[in-house]
Formats: sequence, structure tokens, C-alpha cells
Amino acid sequence: MPFDPEQVSTLTFDSYSTLVDVDAAERALAERVAEPEPVSKLWRSRSLEYTMVANHIDAYQPFYEMNRDALQYALDATGADVSTEERDEILAVYHELDVFDDVRDGLERLRDAGYDCYVLSNGNPEMLDSLVEHCDIEDLVEDTISADEIELFKPHGDLYRHAAERAETPIGEMAHVTALWFDVMGAHHAGMQGVRVDRKGDPPETFGPAPDLTIEGFDDLVAALKE
Repeated sequence: MPFDPEQVSTLTFDSYSTLVDVDAAERALAERVAEPEPVSKLWRSRSLEYTMVANHIDAYQPFYEMNRDALQYALDATGADVSTEERDEILAVYHELDVFDDVRDGLERLRDAGYDCYVLSNGNPEMLDSLVEHCDIEDLVEDTISADEIELFKPHGDLYRHAAERAETPIGEMAHVTALWFDVMGAHHAGMQGVRVDRKGDPPETFGPAPDLTIEGFDDLVAALKE
């Protein structure tokens, strides 16, 4: 379905890859491993895979712990000789990932236009507190909504429905903004409009429904909501 701005009163935003750049974690790896790129990619993919599997086998643990386990696997799989202390120093970079340039200005314009904005993330509350502070968006978002609150990760439909309850907004009046293809599908399936942030020019997914809207950055979202 085409994006319907008239139906949107509340926006939720994914955190990692949408507000902040997870690829920046590669720099922390570069200081400690010879080939950081394959470690970084395997770390990220394993982290997301662990969350999805956890949803189906009742193996929830906070995302920071999931991320730590995934990092350890990536280090082991690539033969990186990194101590436990160094691993934890790498992991801590998730508290200070680079913020995309358009985030604060885009959220400010959306808030001024009357939209309630929330962060909806797999990240546990401590991670989200540091993310909001690091992004300098405390004054622009109503609140953060964590998977930790119901112990289910994206793209489980209950997490999006929980977000609607927390925002006290009918789910049909919400749009979820994310760089993650499966997050778009999860939100769409739960009843939200799904907005894909495609900063890298990736090809469209060949599986599942298309996003209601695809944007390159938050400026495009502001423009689409004004139409």
C-alpha cells in the first residue's frame, strides 16, 4: 500500500542502523584485530540472528548480553586473539556510536510539526538511555520503548503492539521508521505503516511486502508527511 500521511499521528524509530551507525563499531575492532570488517559483519548478523531465535525458544536475555555473545562468536570464528577485557571495551562502543547527520534536525522538524516520536528498539533500557543522551535527542522524543519490557525482540508483532499501548495511540495511526528490512515487515504485519530508511542505496527486498515508504534520510520523511 502507498504511504498515507493522513493516518499518522505517532512515529517510532529504530535505534541501531537508523539513528546511529553500527558500522562505526568497526573502528573499535580495528584497534584490536587485523581484519575488522569480517568480524564486524559477523558480529552484527549473529546478534540479530540470536534475537530472532530467542523469540522462538524462550531464551530471552537483554540485548547487551546478546550482543556480547555475538561478538565473542565473531572473534572466535575469525581467530581473533582478544582478551575478555578487550572484548568488553569493544562492546562498550554501542554506548557511543556515530549519530547520522540528519537525525536531530529531522526529529526536531517532526516534533514541531506535531508528531509524537518514540525510540522503539531491541536495546535494553541502559543502552537506550545512553543512546538518547549521545544523540542529544532527549528533548525531541517522548520516550524509549525497549524489547526488554516484554522480553520479545523484533520482528515479533507483540513488540509493536506494546509500543502502541505505551504511546496510547491506535496502531493504525503509527508509522515505524527503520533501516532494517525485517523491522519494516514486523511493524507492517502488526498494523503500523512501515518506513524503510535506505541510506546505502540497497536493492529492494525480494521477499515479503514492500515498505509503505522508502526514504534516503529523515528530510524525505518530513517531506512525505507534509504531502
